[in-house]
Amino acid sequence: MSVISELRMQQSSPRVLSWNPGTTVRLMITVLVSFTLLVGANLATPLYPQLQTELHLGSMGTTIAFASYVCSLMLFLLVIGHWSDHVGRRAALVLAVGVSLIGTMVFGAADNLWQLCLGRGLQGAGVALATGASAAALRELLPSKPEWASRFTLLASSGGVAFGPLIGGLLASLPGGRSTVFAVQAVFLLLVLVPLGTLQARPAIAMAGPGQRSRALAPRRLGIPQKARTQFWLASLVGFLSFAVFGFVLSLAPGYLAGAFDLRSLWAVGLVAGLPLGVAALSQVLVRGGRTLLPAGLGLMAVGIMTLSFAANHGALGLGVLALALLGLGQGVAFRTAFALCVDAVSPQAHAQTVSSIYLVTYLGSALPVIVLGWAVGHFGESPSISVYSLASAAVALALGAWSALYLRRIQRGAGLV
Repeated sequence: MSVISELRMQQSSPRVLSWNPGTTVRLMITVLVSFTLLVGANLATPLYPQLQTELHLGSMGTTIAFASYVCSLMLFLLVIGHWSDHVGRRAALVLAVGVSLIGTMVFGAADNLWQLCLGRGLQGAGVALATGASAAALRELLPSKPEWASRFTLLASSGGVAFGPLIGGLLASLPGGRSTVFAVQAVFLLLVLVPLGTLQARPAIAMAGPGQRSRALAPRRLGIPQKARTQFWLASLVGFLSFAVFGFVLSLAPGYLAGAFDLRSLWAVGLVAGLPLGVAALSQVLVRGGRTLLPAGLGLMAVGIMTLSFAANHGALGLGVLALALLGLGQGVAFRTAFALCVDAVSPQAHAQTVSSIYLVTYLGSALPVIVLGWAVGHFGESPSISVYSLASAAVALALGAWSALYLRRIQRGAGLV
């Protein structure tokens, strides 16, 4: 079946130039696609201080450029997050890579704020299309191991976000600077399209018939599962907090921490910015435990946030690195546990829509709070604004930790909340 046939929701015979690998290879391709898209979406993190000076963006302009990706991602999660159910997982991922490729080239050549926003917006649209598709594909490939499907989903996304800043910093040191960074990413996206585009696709789980196709692809209301409302809001609000903190780490923090810790090389800035996300990604796979990891992880997040604020104010690089690691560890185990609680409580048919809905709320944390922070920095100064932001984030982490502990205690007693 060709990608065009899938997008048209039409059946067709297998092509000559196609291959039908086993489950392991399909898992690797799905994770690779998601990872590559998230790497590309975060390559610019160590470049923001340079872009801020080069294009005269200011703090507000920097946060707008960053938030344009997040806002686009949220919009398209709502509009097209369910498409892969109808056109097939492979077709949705091919389309996602193609849109991200265009966005990468636009961002790499941008010479003003609006072009930066356009490029970031296209990258957000591509990631949005891939989010539900890749998560659902992993669930279908591992029907008897939903926990590992969740782990692979979060590993691919968190790993991409973590390695993006480091890779961006390393590539920026090559001749050509920003242009080289995004040219290399464009080449990788083209290479990813080869195995993905020739893969023999599996049928869509809800292919619409003639006359029903437009209705099937039409935007849907926010999909909150009726039987898992508490789990949904726990996962979504933990995600919101996580991305409010990581949104700061990936936008204003590179410049702020570079000054606080006297970091001069872009790869060092990228490493510091990517450290908590890297630790979070590793924790998705390495840390084992039950539901009690949720409140424990949120507590670690609170400790990491406040310790990082203290370390930055005192120029203590070692303490700052420890704080970033604690922050990443706490976020990784908390979000993974909350995410698994929710997706394990819904049917496979509702998986893609539920994941898209969780990430819609989650990515909102990278938009509104970060834009408000950028505004506050311009009006009240960098250090006091970031200190207040850190205190508020730590307070929310503790509040969510208390709520999750009460919820888990009631479940253990057999009362339940859903």
